[in-house]
Amino acid sequence: MIKVVVTGRNIDVPADLQSYAQKKLGRLDRYLDNIMELRVEMSVRKTKSAEDRQVVQATLVAGGTLLRAEERSSDMYAAVDAVADKLFRQVLRYKERRNRKGRVRGERPAAVVVEQELAEESESEEIVFERIKRFDLRPMTPVEAVEQMELLGHDFFAFLNGDTQEVNVAYRRADGGYGLLELVLP
Repeated sequence: MIKVVVTGRNIDVPADLQSYAQKKLGRLDRYLDNIMELRVEMSVRKTKSAEDRQVVQATLVAGGTLLRAEERSSDMYAAVDAVADKLFRQVLRYKERRNRKGRVRGERPAAVVVEQELAEESESEEIVFERIKRFDLRPMTPVEAVEQMELLGHDFFAFLNGDTQEVNVAYRRADGGYGLLELVLP
């Protein structure tokens, strides 16, 4: 069984909830053998709707691929169940894509997302960033970047192009295709 690290953001996670999350999410190693890390973060947000207050985020790093799921619920246990189901579906999709190619790519560390909440609130008319994401850029091809973007369920993905050694952004177009931004410095 893999080690599942459970943390709380602005809350203390009870031992029974922590063991429930470890047991529920620890089962993912049955379906994916190269899991290097599985982090779970639980928080309670101040929202108008009680249905969205309990938030569970899970980040799984497996053989150079990053899978991430987030669910909100009125019950933390239900949110853990929903995150486990979502990660399970992502693992199956990841394995299907990997097997469809008929080969397994070399193991590369994924762009590890480090999320950081900003605690400062300003009453002025300034723009306030509520979240900052930092990425470790790893060399990859544009095709690998699109695959990573799809696995994360995002609409864009910043990466270091292994061929040109420049930062590029892969994105999903409105027509369903993909685009690539090649940044040019003046």
